[in-house]
Amino acid sequence: MFFYIKQKYYYAFYALLFMSLNIQAENIVPLDNIVAIVNEDVITQLELREEFNVIVNNLKKQQAKLPSASVLSKQVLDRMILERIQIDMANRTGIKVDDTTLNLAINRIAAQNNLSISEFRQSLHQQGISFQHFRDEIKKQILLKRLIQRNVVNKITISEQEIDNFLFNINKQGGLEQSYHLRQILIAIPEASSPQVIKAAQSKASEIVKLLRSGKDFSQTALAVSDGQNALEGGDLGWRKSGEVPSIFTEVIKQMDKGDISNPIRSSSGFHIITVVDKKGGNTHLVTQTNARHILIKPSIVDDHERVKIRLGEIRTRIINGEDFTTMAKAHSEDTSSASKGGDLGWFKPGTMVSEFDEALQGLQIGELSEIVQTNFGYHIIEVLGRRTHDDADEVLRSKARDALKSRKIAEEKEIFYHRIRDEAFVEMRLNNS
Repeated sequence: MFFYIKQKYYYAFYALLFMSLNIQAENIVPLDNIVAIVNEDVITQLELREEFNVIVNNLKKQQAKLPSASVLSKQVLDRMILERIQIDMANRTGIKVDDTTLNLAINRIAAQNNLSISEFRQSLHQQGISFQHFRDEIKKQILLKRLIQRNVVNKITISEQEIDNFLFNINKQGGLEQSYHLRQILIAIPEASSPQVIKAAQSKASEIVKLLRSGKDFSQTALAVSDGQNALEGGDLGWRKSGEVPSIFTEVIKQMDKGDISNPIRSSSGFHIITVVDKKGGNTHLVTQTNARHILIKPSIVDDHERVKIRLGEIRTRIINGEDFTTMAKAHSEDTSSASKGGDLGWFKPGTMVSEFDEALQGLQIGELSEIVQTNFGYHIIEVLGRRTHDDADEVLRSKARDALKSRKIAEEKEIFYHRIRDEAFVEMRLNNS
């Protein structure tokens, strides 16, 4: 098997060359040890140590009980390996992150912290983080998100029959609004494992259940032994509504109280152990719908923003002076979907329209004409035709069910995807030999 010599291998190459020329050993600078080979890439001891230190600092901030350094190192290395596999797959399949997308993401993070970019740079510097390192990390996270979007999320489909079946089953589990805070431990098994390997994994899972039921801390145990993607968070799956809980867990958690430990649950990924940290119910409510109509005019090369506002202002004045809104909308509105209906947008609930449009509606009485409202679509004048309290529980329920089913499927398919690409990759672990 041949490998291209990457830049990181140059030092090894020249070290061997110098040795062949009888260069004295004390003149050769020792190389950074390799702790894992991942396809055609390597993870070095230095890289592992840096990531290990970041994880340890984060766990200490959370006041988590840390396992031994060797156990934690393996968990960190496993995560790094999966990450390298994903990055390699993204690069090979042409997934890229352009500078514009990256800059927008960083600007958004800075804005969320109420900082300008220069202030954000300074803040990172004070924390000992270089801006370039932060930029590289954000780029990597966007890349990984796009990989999952392409290979998992975009392949998820939800049929109306699935929604019907889902709602029928979820009603027997306390309803869609029932929520659970879960943690899990996964004892993974490779694909096409022998019966002996499966039996050994099951035995290991059963022993862990005994330890947990005898009082062993779940979070610390997950940190030490779990093969799941949430291991370094103590197996924390967070709060999930009933419909978002992985389907293999749903029947089990119905019988569980807060603090219970499940028996090992078999899936294609291995054996799962779950605990219910907490659970709670939820409430539904009626929604106030609005019926409104509008006239939209968009700026263009011919009509700039100022001209559009003047033109729309004249139309508004004519309507106030008695001209028919419907006639004016049909003649002037550039919203092709509503213009033919006299600008009528039908009945809709809050959040359906863009925020600027919604905010303008909130300040209007029935029959009142708005001032000129700017949105990303252009400039509008709006009239509220009516309001009503509408019980759209069935529509809302089905929408929530669709979202919950999608979240559940994504979680399940991501686990399968990670498992598959890990099995298909060439990985050679050298941690114990480093």
